[in-house]
Amino acid sequence: MSLLRLILREIGRRKLNFGLGLFSIVVAVGSLVGAVAMLRTHDLRTREILAQKEADLKKAKAELEDDYRKITVRMGFNVLILPKDQNLGEFYSESYASKLMPEDYVFTLAKSPIITIQHLLPSLTQKVKWPEKGRTIQLIGIRDEVPVSHADPKKPLQQPVKPGEVVLGAELGESAGLKAGDKVTLMGRELTVARIEKPRGDIDDISAWVDLKLAQELLGKPGQINGILALECNCAMADLPKVRAEITRILPDTQVIEKSGIALARAESRFRAAEEARKDLEREQRNRETLREQRERLAAMLVPLVLAAAALWIGFLALANARERRTEIAVLRAIGMRSSQILWVFFGRALAMGMTGGVLGCAIAWIVGVAAARDLFLGQGGNESVFDIGVAGIALAGAVAVSALGGWIPAWIASQQDPAEILREE
Repeated sequence: MSLLRLILREIGRRKLNFGLGLFSIVVAVGSLVGAVAMLRTHDLRTREILAQKEADLKKAKAELEDDYRKITVRMGFNVLILPKDQNLGEFYSESYASKLMPEDYVFTLAKSPIITIQHLLPSLTQKVKWPEKGRTIQLIGIRDEVPVSHADPKKPLQQPVKPGEVVLGAELGESAGLKAGDKVTLMGRELTVARIEKPRGDIDDISAWVDLKLAQELLGKPGQINGILALECNCAMADLPKVRAEITRILPDTQVIEKSGIALARAESRFRAAEEARKDLEREQRNRETLREQRERLAAMLVPLVLAAAALWIGFLALANARERRTEIAVLRAIGMRSSQILWVFFGRALAMGMTGGVLGCAIAWIVGVAAARDLFLGQGGNESVFDIGVAGIALAGAVAVSALGGWIPAWIASQQDPAEILREE
């Protein structure tokens, strides 16, 4: 009778014993493959969660950029370029620069490859007597905004004053009893009131805006300005040294001041929500990493215990089977079967148990892996399975090794028994 037939008959005669051993192998393989699948499931789920949060963050940042771009437009200019020799103490006390610079500076700046500012508006400002009304006002001459040559055209932050018109501050217009459309004489020039500004609570309330050319003519300063208003771009938000360095490199005879209250409010408002979203993403990533470490530690403790238990259980079953079959083994030896054949019958049974249990365990793991991929991962992981072919191969080899380890000693003991001694005992 061939060795294979003997092994099959041995399995057939002890179905319960073989089935219990087979079950232990399926559990062991399932534990190993399941632990890896659990970790892979976690990784895929983490990737999907973080990808969704990153997409949400990008969307939120885009919406935030658009919202606060509109806010910054309403808030207006926040950078002022002054002549280098202007004393800032005098400037702050008088609210205008006494030193002058060429109007051409604004065109030099606009034609340069500057990236930190936009919306350039030259101005000429000075306190003057309004002889017709007998009071002191702030006269401001402005023109159209000068576009930065390399940037996309942008809607102006401040509407220009047309030649022959004047825009009056709230207190100035109210105290003079003027309204839009009225005619008014300013320093000998008849002008039309274009509009009355709303109250701002600062020196603008007693200011009059006229065309830059007219202001230069009235003040006797042709081709001269004493300030250039600008708006920081997003790339330089709340980074005045960067703005100052770029501007003074292009216009060395200037200095830069920033309306810090407005600038900081803009910067904080712009980045607050984005920063919170970024921190939330980092917290989620840390939480997922911590959870994975916990699951990995659990698997590292559980899987070796299950494998060791399976090996001991198989050894116990094989040993019990060998002890029950002592008489049969003795008879087989008495009729001429060699001890090596007895060894391979029992050892082959253990190997068959390991191979069959490994295949069944891997098959169950594959079914579970496919189901998990279909049911759990509808996003990025939707086409991926948590079943790993490499791990399945290792698990199959491990199942055979565990069965061999558990079955070798009982098989060797069974093959070394003295048949004459056993038969005398019986």
